[in-house]
Amino acid sequence: MNTAAPSEQTKHRPLRGFAAPFVHSRAFPYLWLGHLISFLGSSVTMVILPVLVYSLTGSTTTMGLVMACYMLPNVIMLPVSGHVVDRYDRVRIMMLADMARFIIMVTTAVLALSGVLSIPLLYGLVACYGLLDGLFQPAYAAVRATVFTPDIRVAANSLTQITTQSVRLIGPALGGLLITHLSAGIGFGIDAFTYLISLICLVYLRRVLTFGLQPGLTTNTEPAVESAAEAAHPPNWKDDFIEGIAVLRSHPWLWITILAFCFINICYAGVSSVLLPWLFKVHHGWPPYIYGLAVTFSGVGAITAGLLFGLRPHWNHRGMMAYGGAMLSGVALLLLPFAGTPAAAIAFFALEGFGLMIFGLIWEISLQELVPKEAFGRVASLDLFGSFALLPVGYIFVGWLADLIGGVPTIIIFSGLGLSCVALVLFIPAIRKFQ
Repeated sequence: MNTAAPSEQTKHRPLRGFAAPFVHSRAFPYLWLGHLISFLGSSVTMVILPVLVYSLTGSTTTMGLVMACYMLPNVIMLPVSGHVVDRYDRVRIMMLADMARFIIMVTTAVLALSGVLSIPLLYGLVACYGLLDGLFQPAYAAVRATVFTPDIRVAANSLTQITTQSVRLIGPALGGLLITHLSAGIGFGIDAFTYLISLICLVYLRRVLTFGLQPGLTTNTEPAVESAAEAAHPPNWKDDFIEGIAVLRSHPWLWITILAFCFINICYAGVSSVLLPWLFKVHHGWPPYIYGLAVTFSGVGAITAGLLFGLRPHWNHRGMMAYGGAMLSGVALLLLPFAGTPAAAIAFFALEGFGLMIFGLIWEISLQELVPKEAFGRVASLDLFGSFALLPVGYIFVGWLADLIGGVPTIIIFSGLGLSCVALVLFIPAIRKFQ
């Protein structure tokens, strides 16, 4: 395939580059659409869940425990899921996870609509959901790395992120309206339905990949043919875990960033998941739809970043760009407590989304460029493990500290710590000079 011609066209008509994934890949539309629809349901739940918890308890500690119940099983699953994803049919793993998540969300919706959904039940349901996410996400990342071939990689990643964030223009606002005017159970039911549609898309995706309907595309939809040594001594999850670490150690950009974000994610995610809903609902007393709008405009900022990034097939100084985006996001979180009006708070959410999108796009593309496809599941699971391993403790600690000293001081402390870590990492030449 001649990739020079599309590049020349992109110089004159940059927006046409976004059509390349649909033109050159028969697998991309199914992967893209399935993820997009399921994300719509998740974005509805993302707003409904914290509002529901604060309505039932008003406690930041309880919200921290809910998030910890999601993250802890997720983290426990990740070291094993990397082995599973690289040894078995990745698309089938995604399908099984979608079916199980559908059952969980239907159960949550029925309990909520019947008025018997309690915090202990919510802990259990969220924990099961987190366990399945720990299996689904490495599989999705590995399939994406295969489908997003080099000739469409930048456009496919940018388009996926742009459309995903576009859903955030609808999902969170819809979630806010549902919890305000109807009920949480309706929102959970919508989330469940989206997993059924996603499952249908995955059935067609597997058909395309399995029967080779996309010329030149190879994928791990079935277990690889084993060598004689592997047949005699089949690799276990510990061996695969160590092999994934070896891949990461060969690229300082990867392992330094994963280690740095072990801490940065505690600071940023603890603030955004536990304390920002509190800031809007409890501290300011704004109605739930304001928080939904703020999350929606975080998507506006992210879409803007994705559009700008996708206009060029290649960017220089990607290390500085990525960490510059992370710093921009931290600044927005730091300034949010000082936003006295809903409009100002919404603007800071947009800035936060812009910064995170720049970092996320560069990180995802660098993984797809540097990591061999046959080891991608292991590396993706290690990436998620490094990012999420300490989040359960972070969620609980952020919630506890907020109850102890107040939410606003806690937001300032953790945002400042995250920004300090980003600044320190930029002193490392391997990060600062990454291209």
